[in-house]
Amino acid sequence: MSDSKKTEVNEDTLEKLLYLSRLSPESTDMATLKKQVDDIVGYFDILSKYDDSENPYDAYPTTKADCLREDEIVAGLEMHDVKKINEGNFLDGYFQVPKVLGEGA
Repeated sequence: MSDSKKTEVNEDTLEKLLYLSRLSPESTDMATLKKQVDDIVGYFDILSKYDDSENPYDAYPTTKADCLREDEIVAGLEMHDVKKINEGNFLDGYFQVPKVLGEGA
């Protein structure tokens, strides 16, 4: 990129940047600051050369609505069937499970 086509920040824009960043023109060297801002804008010019038309979501798997199961209501387990499956572990309407906490609890 030649310097003649390089994007530069004008004085008005630089003043607005100073205001937004809460810097005062008296507290900074304007020539140095202008060069730094122009360099940053130049980086964006470099980045804009690269093709970004690729969809970033293409990297993730897609799902199709027609591949999902139908939303149908089906019968669940009846309580007497659950009691038969877990005969020894069902007590007073609750399932008895092994102790999860250690000895001190």
